[in-house]
Order: sequence, then C-alpha cells, then structure tokens
Amino acid sequence: MVGAGGTPEERAERRATRRSILDWILNDVAEVRKELGTVDRRRMDRYLDDVREVERRIQMVEGRNDGGETRELPDAPRGVPDSFTEHMQLMFDLQVLAMETDMTRVISFKTGRDAQNRVFPESGTNRPFHPSSHHGNNEERIMVFNQICQYRVGQLPYFLEKMRDTMEGDASLLDKTAIIWGSPMADANIHNHRRCPLILLGGANGHLTGNLHLKAADGTPMANAMLTLMQSLGLEMDRFGDSSGTFALHAPVAADAI
Repeated sequence: MVGAGGTPEERAERRATRRSILDWILNDVAEVRKELGTVDRRRMDRYLDDVREVERRIQMVEGRNDGGETRELPDAPRGVPDSFTEHMQLMFDLQVLAMETDMTRVISFKTGRDAQNRVFPESGTNRPFHPSSHHGNNEERIMVFNQICQYRVGQLPYFLEKMRDTMEGDASLLDKTAIIWGSPMADANIHNHRRCPLILLGGANGHLTGNLHLKAADGTPMANAMLTLMQSLGLEMDRFGDSSGTFALHAPVAADAI
C-alpha cells in the first residue's frame, strides 16, 4: 500500500504477482479448517472474509489509479486512494486485522503530514489544509479550518466501530485496547503547543472508564496523561518524555473538570 522501493512500474509488477495473499494459502487454509471446531472455524472464516474484502478494495483503488488522469508526480507511491476517507478506512481495517490476529499489540498511525497542502473536498471546502491552519484569527478562516479538522476527526468512529464489532472471547477488541488520539498543536496559527487536544478511547481492559472531559492546569505536559495511562496498564515507569508527574484520568477533581 505504501509503494516502497523501486519505480512505479516495478512496484506494479510486484503487486501483480502478489495480488492476493489468500490465493497463495488456500490449500493450507483447507487443511487447518479440518482440525478446527465449529466456533474456531467460524472465526477463521470471518477473518479470511475481512482479508479478502481489504484485498478487493485495494484492487479497486489500483484500477482507478492506473486508468485515471495522469499524476502530476508520477513517482508518488501507487495503490493509495485519492479519497482520504477511503484511504483511512483501508488503513483502519489493516490495523484491526493486525490486532485481531495478535501480529502486533502496538500501532502508531499518523494520518498525514502537518505541513501538507492537501485539499479535502469531502469536508465541504476546497481550501488546503496547512494554509488554512494559519487563519490569522479571522473568524471565517477559523471556521473553514474547523471544518477540515472535524472532517478528519470524523474518520475515527469507523475505526472504533470495527474494534467494537470484533469480539475476543466475552469482550470486544475495543474493550481490551487503549487508543490515544490527538494533535501536536493547540493553536496551529501560531504553532502553540499549549492545551493540545488529546482523546483517550477504548476500555484498556477496565483501566479506562470514559465519559470524562478533563481540563489540565496550565503548563501540564501531555506526557503526564500518557505516563499515567502506561502506569495503569502495569508498566513500571517514573517518567515519559517531558512528563512532570501524573494526571488523573478516572475521577475528575472539581477544579480541574469541565
């Protein structure tokens, strides 16, 4: 999906020979199915259906990209959808599959470069992202930037619903996962890093209760919240990044909660 290595032509040739992972392992899958019980067989079939669906959507994207308009940057990675929503959903699906199969338990995902000039027409505006962030405190421009940010954050529910609908025993993948979603800036107009928004999602195996809106005191590093979360998950850490202490994530103190 990222088109790493070689020319676009070489990457296209590699994709043609590796178009479907499932097609390469059909015989192995058939043998494994014989040894599984009814519940495990059903679970494996659902996982394989999810993989096949991701493959199908990637092939659709590649077909559109290969047959569409000439790219201004022909060496750009191929196989990445032009639609931001479609790209995000593909990436979310791959992350859910990776966690569901325990291929990884930690994922770091950046949705785009901070200084990108990309336009997000689905947001309702054709103004580019980075120039819009430097709004000069103009109310109309602030609302336009807000529009873009709301559209981008609006991709998150798709991921959460996929996690919620993926069961592991008697709990969902979302119940067992801690998700940190945030921004490196609070006021992008002046590159201000104070009061950056941070969302904690998922149940983290009972360590996160949710439904809280907490306001940190001035000067509180974001790393304090991250340190507290890691400690609650059982990691023996005294510091993380520029942390200066911990930050209560469960019960709000009256003076600190809104």
